[in-house]
Parts: sequence; structure tokens; C-alpha cells
Amino acid sequence: MGEIVGKSNSNNSIISVADSMGEQQFRTTSSLKTFSRKSFDSFRIHSFDEENPTIIDGISFSSAAEAAAAVSGKWPGNNNNNKEELNPQDSWLPITESRHGSIYSSVFHVLTSGIGFQAMLLPLAFASLGWVWGIVCLSLAFVWQLYTIWVLVNLHESDSGLRYSRFLHLSIAAFGGGTLKLFFQNICGDGPGLSCKAQSVSGVEWFLVFTCMAILLAQLPNLNSLTIISFVGAVTAIVYCTILWALPLGMDRPNEISYDPLPTNSKMDKYGDVLNGIGIVILAFRGHNVILEIQATLPSTPKNSSTKTMWKGIKIAYLQIAMILFPMAIAGFWAYGDKITFNGGMIKALSQFHGQDLSKFVIGLIYLLIIINCLCTFQVYSMIVFDNLEFRYTSIKKQPCTRLIRTVFRLCFGGLVFFISVAFPFLGSLAPLIGGLTMPLTYSYPCFMWISIKKPLPNRPMWLFNMVLGCLGLILSVFLVVAAIYNLVDNGLNANFFRP
Repeated sequence: MGEIVGKSNSNNSIISVADSMGEQQFRTTSSLKTFSRKSFDSFRIHSFDEENPTIIDGISFSSAAEAAAAVSGKWPGNNNNNKEELNPQDSWLPITESRHGSIYSSVFHVLTSGIGFQAMLLPLAFASLGWVWGIVCLSLAFVWQLYTIWVLVNLHESDSGLRYSRFLHLSIAAFGGGTLKLFFQNICGDGPGLSCKAQSVSGVEWFLVFTCMAILLAQLPNLNSLTIISFVGAVTAIVYCTILWALPLGMDRPNEISYDPLPTNSKMDKYGDVLNGIGIVILAFRGHNVILEIQATLPSTPKNSSTKTMWKGIKIAYLQIAMILFPMAIAGFWAYGDKITFNGGMIKALSQFHGQDLSKFVIGLIYLLIIINCLCTFQVYSMIVFDNLEFRYTSIKKQPCTRLIRTVFRLCFGGLVFFISVAFPFLGSLAPLIGGLTMPLTYSYPCFMWISIKKPLPNRPMWLFNMVLGCLGLILSVFLVVAAIYNLVDNGLNANFFRP
């Protein structure tokens, strides 16, 4: 006989228990209610406003009957496939429409969202920081962001059973159009070994090609359905990153390379380079804004919460990420030293210094893998945007999106991404600035969330630890943004609007 104790902070609550015999509800007017059941699959406490019974857990319903039906999973339009949802909107939206994910799907999603082209710039950070401080900063950043992921995973499910399935996201980044053009030029170049005579298209047209391919893949209904896409994205990321750092190890290094920090004209320039190097390291670790969404695809029961499954997936995925980022930074810096450039990072250095020693097939394969990875990564991050769009629609209409509405939303978003890619093709030059602005998302906000939700005793170790980390992240973010702006003012920005 199992005993459940439900406690509500308010004077009124609805306690919903679902078991193999069905779902029962108990309305309490006191702050504590105890009852027993032989077995249960889900347990939720839903607060309601006595003066306005159409509001439950802050969700507004059109009538009291509709609100009561929502608790039992019988809101109009709900197919009741997922009884653990209070708000049936969750069963309509791309993130939470399917909670049948597994540890494998979580690993693939995390790898796809966690590895990107930013990794190719890590040797450039070492060129500013040097060997020792480069390795120290990379190690500290890895441990720090892994801790904040642990915080997010453990905050996903509250003590009352409420699942926090979404993180306010920061988007949109430019995806893959430039790499498509490089891939075409490699296959259909104008030099010796010409393999075809096709005429290349403009940068705008390449962005359009990539956008069309991305939106075609974006027609998959929900995040869990992207498991195969994320698997392909994870494999391509691992393969192209491994090729990029492994190939130079067996080749001659460029002449007159140096491993000393880059020379500067003043102390301000020196500080700016160091902080920009830190910003590049920070930018290499990404994906925190989709961790909760990925965890939302996992099933959760009192015996086996999604927290356990997700953390196992995180450990597997980040072991792979560490095996990619650390060799990329160390081997890349060893191979090219101060010759590494900001524009293109490792892929540009490999083409510039060893392009003549590599076949078109190898270079073309790297470009192709990057394109495929960008397409897969686009799907994971854009699903968060689709979820927000559909949330607004279903909040107004009180019904799920039709297939036509979903397609329209995704086409419109694709058009927006295309417009931004063409209008602001220089966004990649703002990587250090973006790294500084987004640093709190990865390194600070989760720490403050832990303090706010878990409410550890003030001045105790866990409270102090999270407060110090959160504040340190905010302070460092300010320094990184200032340094990035200083470098932009000092060096200028090629703001080639509408000329990709």
C-alpha cells in the first residue's frame, strides 16, 4: 500500500491521481490532504482560484467545466493520450506532443545541439590565451557549463510534479549558406582538376537553397520525431570535427608559426584579445536553451523520473563533446599556431595550408558533412520557435494547429531566417559579442534559478556556490561584451548588408 501526501501552498487545490484503474480527483480546502492508493502512474497538485474557478495553475479556461475537464485530461480536442498533462496544450505542441523519447534520443539531440561550427574557432582562442591559459579556460568552461546543465536537468521537474518543459530561447543564428557555396566551388572549381562546368550562383541564392532544404525537413511534427535527424547530425558533427583535427597531425606544419599570444600595440588591445579568446571558448559550449525541451520529450514516472534518464544521456553526450572540443582546440593550435584565422577557423586553415595535399573528395566531404550537420541542427533549434508560435495560436483558438497552419508557420519562419541571413551576412563576425551576451544563459541564469526554486538556506554552501557562480558569470559577461565592442570599434565591422 503506497501513501501519497499532497501539500498545497494555497488554501485550495485539486489533487489528481492517475493509476491503472483510472484517474481520481480530490478537492481539498485545507493545506494538507493524505490518502492511500495501491499503485499510481502520475501525481499532480493543481492550484485553483476560488474566486475565479476558470483559472488553474495560472492557465485561463473559458469556463469552470472546461477547467475541471482539463485536470482530467478531457479538454476539448485533447485525445487524452498523455494523462500527465494538466494543460492539454502540451499534447498539441511540438516539444511536448510526444513524451516517448529515450536515453538514445536525448543523446542524439544533445550532441546535435551541442556541437557546431563554433568549435572550429577554438584554436583561435588558444592563439590569444596561450597553451596554459587556453587549456585552463577550456577546462573551467566545460566543468562550469556541465554543472549548470545538471542544475537545469534537476529543475525540470518540481516537487509538485510540474514539468518545466521550455527555456526562453535566444535566436536566430545564420546557418550553413556559406558552406554550401564553398562545397560547390570545391566540386566545380575553376582551377586544375575541373570536374564540371556548371556556373555558380550568388550568395543570396545559396542561402535560399539551404533554407528550402531546412524547411522541407522542418515538416516533421515534433521534437521526438527528430531523433533520426539528430542521430545524423550527431554523427556528421563527430566525423567532420575529427577529420579537421586529425588530418593536420600527419602533415607538415606551416613555416614560422608561433605559439606565443598574439602581439598587440597596447595593454587595452592585449586585454581585448584575451577576453575575446574567453568569449570564443564560451561560445563553443551551446545548447543550454534546448536542454529542458529535450528532457520534455522523455517519459516520467514516480519510479523513473525524466531527470535520471536525461542525466545519463547528458553524461554520454558530453563525454563525446569533450573528446571533440579538446582535441580540436589542442591539435588545431599545435598544427597552425598563430596562423589560424577568425574567418573560417580550422576549415579555412586546412584549405589554406594543406589544400594542395588533400583531394577534392576529402575537402568536399568535410563541406558536405558541415552542411548536413547545419541542416540537422537547424531542426532542433527551430522546433523551439515552432513550439512558441503554436503555443500562441492554441492559446487563442483553444484547439491544436492543423497541418496547414503548421506548414504556414514553418514556411514563414524559413522566410524570416532567409531574410536575416541575406540582410545580415556579417553576423559571424559578431561571435565574441554574441558569446558575451549569451553567456548568462549558460553560466548564470541556471544558478539563480536553483536558488529561486530550490530555496537553499542563505549563506549555506549550496546557496553561496550558486550565488558566486551566477554573479561571476554576469560580471564576466559584461567584460566580454565591452571587450567585443572595443575590438569592433578599433578594427571596424564590414557591415555588408544584403551582400552575402
